[in-house]
Amino acid sequence: MTITRRALLPLLLVPLIPYALLAQVSSERLLRAAAEPQNWLTYSGTYSSQRYSQLKQITPANVKDLEMKWVFQAQSLQSFSATPLVVDGIMYVTWAPNEVVALDAASGRIFWTYHYAANAGRLCCRGLVNRGVAILDDTLFMATVDAHLVAIDAKNGRPLWNTKVAESTENYGMTLAPLVLKDKVVVGVAGGEFGIRGFIAAYGARTGKLAWKFYTIPGPGELGHDTWPQTGNAWEHGGAPVWITGSYDPDLNLTYWGTGNPGPDYNQSQRTGDNLFSDSVVALDADTGKLKWYFQFTPNDPYDYDSVQIPVLVDANWNGSPRKLMLWGNRNGFFYVLDRATGAFLLGKPYAYVNWASGLDHKGRPILTPQGPKMPTYPGPLGATNWYSPSYSPRTGFFYMSTWQKYAQVFAEGELLEFKLGQNFTGGNNAPAPGTVPMPGMQRGMINTWNEGNASGVVMAIDPQTGEKKWAFAMHDVTTSGILTTASDLLFVGGREGYFQALDAKTGTLLWKATVGGEVAAGPMSYEVGGKQYIAVAAGHSLFTFALR
Repeated sequence: MTITRRALLPLLLVPLIPYALLAQVSSERLLRAAAEPQNWLTYSGTYSSQRYSQLKQITPANVKDLEMKWVFQAQSLQSFSATPLVVDGIMYVTWAPNEVVALDAASGRIFWTYHYAANAGRLCCRGLVNRGVAILDDTLFMATVDAHLVAIDAKNGRPLWNTKVAESTENYGMTLAPLVLKDKVVVGVAGGEFGIRGFIAAYGARTGKLAWKFYTIPGPGELGHDTWPQTGNAWEHGGAPVWITGSYDPDLNLTYWGTGNPGPDYNQSQRTGDNLFSDSVVALDADTGKLKWYFQFTPNDPYDYDSVQIPVLVDANWNGSPRKLMLWGNRNGFFYVLDRATGAFLLGKPYAYVNWASGLDHKGRPILTPQGPKMPTYPGPLGATNWYSPSYSPRTGFFYMSTWQKYAQVFAEGELLEFKLGQNFTGGNNAPAPGTVPMPGMQRGMINTWNEGNASGVVMAIDPQTGEKKWAFAMHDVTTSGILTTASDLLFVGGREGYFQALDAKTGTLLWKATVGGEVAAGPMSYEVGGKQYIAVAAGHSLFTFALR
C-alpha cells in the first residue's frame, strides 16, 4: 500500500486548499445533508437516496448554456463507476480498482492521490470497479476489490487503518461505496457468481473493528434457514451478495440493503425453497445489525434477478394517510412500493414487458408463468434495470429510473454443479432467443455494435401512487447510467451512446445534450462552489464537470 502526494507537503497545502478541507463532517451533518445542497456528502446525496439536488441555478430556460468546465482523466482502463463526494469545495472521487483523489471542485486541480495495491480474486461482470468513498469527520472510507475496508485521512491521503472484511482468495470482494451510520461504517460483499455466503457488516469508524455482521444466507437455527435444502451445504455457498450502497431512516434507526441472486444462479432445482434472503430487501437495526423485517422480490430465482437496487425513501400520503414509503425499481421488471417501517407490500406493477410472472399477489409474491423450452423470458438475466441509481423528485412526485426494454433470453438449467473454490458457480445453459441477434452484455465495447432487434434503453418517470408510467425518453442503445433530478425540474442522465443529457423532469423533453465519448455507468451529482452550480458525471475513463457559461 502506497501514497502518492502531489504538489506540496501536507502542511504546505494549507494556504492553497480552502480551510474548510480541515472541517469535520460530523454524523449530524450527514443527517442534515439535505440542508447543505452545495455539498454531496453520501453516495446517493442523502440517507434517503433520492439523488435529488435542491440547487436550481441551472434551469430548463438556461440549461442550453451549460459548458464543460474541467475534466479529470483516471489512470485506469476499468469502468469509471464512482459518484464523487463534495465537501466544502473539495471533491473526493475514486477510480478503479482502488485509487482515491482529492480535487479542487471548481478547477479540477489535484491536491493528493492515494493508491491501494489490491490483491483481488475473481470478480464477476463489471470487473474491478469502485463506486466511491464515504466520509465521517475528516476520514474517508473505501471498500476494496480484495475485500478490505480502508480509512484515509481526508486532509492528506494518508492511510489510517486497514481491516480485512473477507478473504479475496475465496472470491469475496467489494465494489460499493460504504455507508456511514453514526460511528459505524457499513459495507457488503460481492462474489455471488462464485459461491460466497453474502453478508453486510459494520465497523467502528475510528478503529476499524467489527461492530456487527448480518449474513444474507441464514445458517442452521436462524430465521429463513428452512428455505434452503435441509440436506447438504447449499446454504454455505448460497450467494446473496450486497454490492450496491443501502439507505437509512434515522427516525426508525433502520438501514435498508438489497441482496443479490442465490447460487448457483440458474440451477434452481439444486436449491429448492425460497432461498432467503436472496433477491430481497432487508431492514436492519443500525446499531446492532439485527433483522427487523425483510421482503423478497423473486423467491427461488432462476433468472439472476439481483435485487441490489437502491432503496429510495419517501415520506408521502398513501390512501390519504402519511406513510413512510420505500420505492423500488427491481431488476425483475416490477416497480414496488413498500411500507419501510414494517415491510408491508403496498403496490407492484411491471414497468417493462415481463413474462416470467403474470403479476404479483396481494402480498407481493410473483405469480409464476415460466416459459417453455427454447422460449424467451423477459427480462433477460441483466434485468429490466440494474445497479444504476434511480431518483425521486419531491417537486414532481415522480420516481425516475433507467431501464432496458425488449430484452430477453432463453433460460435452461445446466447439469448438477458442484462448488469448487475459484470456479464459476452459476450453472445454466442459457442462449439467445431463436432467430434473434445476441442481446447486449454488461459493458459496452470500444465499438458500439447496437442494431435493430437489440434491446434498447428507456428513461422513465413513474407515479408511485399508481405505478403508472408518466413519460418515457427512448435511447437507441441500452443504458447503464444513474439519474439526478434537481429543484429546477431538470433530470440529468447519460447512457452507452456517449452522450450526457438534460431532460425536463415533468415531461421528459430533451433540453440539452453533450458528447462525453464513453459509456456512462455512474450516477450524476451536483454541487456548488463560489455561487456556481456544477454537474459532474463519470463517463468512459474520465470525470466531466459542467456549469453555465
